[in-house]
Amino acid sequence: MGASFHIGFLGRGEMHPRIGAHDTVADFLAHLRSLGAELPVDAAPLSAADGSPLAQPLIVHGRVLPNRWCIHPMEGWDGEADGTPSEHTRRRWRHFGESGAALLWGGEAFAVRADGRANPRQLFRHSENLQPMARLLDEVQQGRADVGADGDVLVGLQLTHSGRFCKPQENHRFEPRIAYHHPLLDARVGVSATDDGPLFQDHELPQLVADYVDAAKLAMRAGFDFVDVKACHGYLLHEFLSAFSRPGQYGGDFAGRTRLLKEIIAAIRTECPGLEIGVRMSVFDQPAWTPDPTLTTARKKGPGIVERWTGERYPAFGASANDPLAIDLDEPIRLLTELRDEYRVRLFNLTAGSPYYNPHLQRPAAYPPSDGYQPPEDPLLGCVRQFQAVRDVKLAVPDAVIVGTAYTYLQEFLPHVAQGVVRQGWADAVGLGRLVLSDWRFPIKVLRGEDYRADRKLCRTFSDCTTAPRNGLVSGCYPLDEAYKGLPEAAELKRLKGGRVGTSQAAGAD
Repeated sequence: MGASFHIGFLGRGEMHPRIGAHDTVADFLAHLRSLGAELPVDAAPLSAADGSPLAQPLIVHGRVLPNRWCIHPMEGWDGEADGTPSEHTRRRWRHFGESGAALLWGGEAFAVRADGRANPRQLFRHSENLQPMARLLDEVQQGRADVGADGDVLVGLQLTHSGRFCKPQENHRFEPRIAYHHPLLDARVGVSATDDGPLFQDHELPQLVADYVDAAKLAMRAGFDFVDVKACHGYLLHEFLSAFSRPGQYGGDFAGRTRLLKEIIAAIRTECPGLEIGVRMSVFDQPAWTPDPTLTTARKKGPGIVERWTGERYPAFGASANDPLAIDLDEPIRLLTELRDEYRVRLFNLTAGSPYYNPHLQRPAAYPPSDGYQPPEDPLLGCVRQFQAVRDVKLAVPDAVIVGTAYTYLQEFLPHVAQGVVRQGWADAVGLGRLVLSDWRFPIKVLRGEDYRADRKLCRTFSDCTTAPRNGLVSGCYPLDEAYKGLPEAAELKRLKGGRVGTSQAAGAD
């Protein structure tokens, strides 16, 4: 049913060619071939007027969207202390509108309750947040008007509980809530293997379902078209999918591990008629990675290596039971099929792994964030791996609308691959995340046939947008967005990195 293939890691510790070093599409293709990788790569970007596949209409829930660009949800570190949007947040959403993308997937990771936030500046559900959230939709429409974007736009709100990775207080300490005790991740968030205090008990889960429903009601009243029930990146609902060792009805077998996600979706369906539902899901995972201590120096972390564990099966959803480095899509495809057939979910945004414990899988980068490690492989392989997994899911569930991930690292060649992927049916839409923090008009530039390289706003994956919030600073693109270059936080980020913003000079930074 699903694909199963092994992940190989080559060139550990080597400097891999930067995307910007390739002058032509032929050079890029030659590099792909040297890695033993294949992708559909169009010879040149096409505008909408020239028949670009990215300008083909996409029908989602009966709405005709004018293009295939999607903006991924952000975990903003820039809300107000009370969980309402700040001017930084509103500016970001206005930029989402300026992108011209027809599908805004959540825009924001919105916590369903205050103690479920991944950071103390994350937006969250409470009774005073209705109008501020509705104003974000106004910002989107204003942004679209500013650039003259045509056609419909579908906007959702991503609903989340950060689970193991909750940091809701200004002290930035983990206050985890977990689905089960994990052989590696417990220690990373300060949980003792014998302490069940952070463990979600079965009797607490009905209230959690109600929290999701209340957040969905807020989104519906505010005017959002859909909600995303987030099940990715190591957060709570993703963790439940790998709760093999959890006793009771919410763990163990496939039915148990998927029960909570399905109960939340069913409850939203019942309580919020007319509100559509999407699911962003990590369709494969791996063990936690850590910097190689033998190649780590005072100024630079080593390349990533798999952190070793003791015990039986490693708990990873979408991985082989016998080898957690091998992708096995059987269960993810089974889950998407059941959500489509039994819960009327047709909209899926597919990603992989977690930015907390294996970021090179989820967010390939030349320069990793401060809590990461140097690339253990050419980052292009991380992109290829995700594109191919999305292709295999699309083949298995062809009537679902599938959004792909991991495009930002492609930089100059992003439109070439995005066109090829859509043209060949590997995905229905192309999702962009960190790129739109530096160049929020990138999609509309491509659609209009403009030179998207001219203003030098392409994200070069310096990871400052991650390193800053990891250290309690507002999220944004410090190297390329003038509004962030002038903030006091920019000087603090430079100090933390021990050098110029956008470099990898610092001890423990990139």
